[in-house]
Amino acid sequence: MSNTLAVERPFFVDEPQRPTVLTSIPGPETSKVLEDLEKVFDTRSASIIADPDGNMLLDVFSQIASIPIGYNCPVLLRAASSPEMASALANRPALGIFPQHDWAQILRTGILKVAPKGLDQVFTAMAGSDANEIAYKAAFIWRRSQERGGRNVEFTAQEEESAMSNQAPGSPGLSIMSFKSGFHGRLLGSLSTTRSKPVHKMDIPAFNWPQAPFPTLKYPLGDHVEENAAEEASCLEETERLIKEWPLPPAAIIVEPIQSEGGDNHASPKFFQRLREITKKHNVLFIVDEVQTGVGSTGKFWAHEHWNLSEPPDMVTFSKKAQAAGFYYGNPDLRPNLPFRQFNTWMGDPARAILFRAIIQEIERLNLVKNTAQVGDYLYTRLEKLAEEHPSEIQNLRGKGMGTFIAWDSPWRDEFLKEAKTVGINIGGSGKRSVRLRPMLVFQKHHADILIEGIGKIFSSRT
Repeated sequence: MSNTLAVERPFFVDEPQRPTVLTSIPGPETSKVLEDLEKVFDTRSASIIADPDGNMLLDVFSQIASIPIGYNCPVLLRAASSPEMASALANRPALGIFPQHDWAQILRTGILKVAPKGLDQVFTAMAGSDANEIAYKAAFIWRRSQERGGRNVEFTAQEEESAMSNQAPGSPGLSIMSFKSGFHGRLLGSLSTTRSKPVHKMDIPAFNWPQAPFPTLKYPLGDHVEENAAEEASCLEETERLIKEWPLPPAAIIVEPIQSEGGDNHASPKFFQRLREITKKHNVLFIVDEVQTGVGSTGKFWAHEHWNLSEPPDMVTFSKKAQAAGFYYGNPDLRPNLPFRQFNTWMGDPARAILFRAIIQEIERLNLVKNTAQVGDYLYTRLEKLAEEHPSEIQNLRGKGMGTFIAWDSPWRDEFLKEAKTVGINIGGSGKRSVRLRPMLVFQKHHADILIEGIGKIFSSRT
């Protein structure tokens, strides 16, 4: 394994050239910090990058795919210390009834500047789960408005009375369809569409909402073209059957471009194109959950751009790398017909929107989406070679042409994740046995070389 790193101009000139591992992880000082924190906060999900023991790890997990352009990015530090940010933090408005005077301008120059094609409006939220839940509410309100005869038809006395008892017709028998192994959050409503792991759902009451099968593709894709096409066709057939026969009709379908928490499961553009056709045919809204795939990590700003849809999704939800949250939409009928139907105190956060605007500006300045596409191709090629050398270690390598959104299966996944820290790599898993890469958009070829070198050391130590 060569120790030579790709020669290129780093985005951050003062970043360490290589990871540094000085102690076991967690080391003694970090253990003290965690022990103290454990007294007041559950740290069992903690992921340490630079710790009090002086260990510095190359981070290809990025705070669960949520850090966009590097730790301590100067551009974001300037935005965070600006008078505009100070005002937003010190005078946080209740946006639904007292929006600050420049809220529209903040949205137009930031969040709406990168709106998916065909979607020119946004409803801001607090987190990814919240973004999905308010998208669900928008779908239900839209559907019942249609059934009632229009947006301006008044509620009946029966509807108002029954709603207060959680009964129909005020509380209607509708649903949101999701897919097996999908993940859409851990709030009460979104959890009914999450299908990734039992631990996410255990002991929590859930709605009787349908679950469609998501394709289980075989790799390499080029060796299984007919089988994978048949698998996708079968899943689509069952999806359409569920739409027609489920006792609680779906108002919307929600799907991830790549099932991220459920194991980095992919489907072809043709699958999603056909899924969009099915939703249009049956008057079901199409929600694309881009919470983890959005903001450049697949080599396009939004992962669903890879599908080349003839019509845009009805809603696209976002969070994580945006450092803000919400859903984009284009149809004005997805706005509630009355105030306070989609409402909470904050309804988003101007401070986070200001930060997202700075992120967007830096992505554009450094052309980071293109960088991610190019570095992803470079990294995937190197991983393919490593997989040829260690076929038992890297199985079902996937994510070709999808930027750095790359994953593979490992029979020793949990052990591998622990060993990675010993060679200076912080990396994450998904599903039951998948290793997932979620580097930042400033991840470059020399970082890819460090990653490959570290993985190679782990594999070589087992032979």
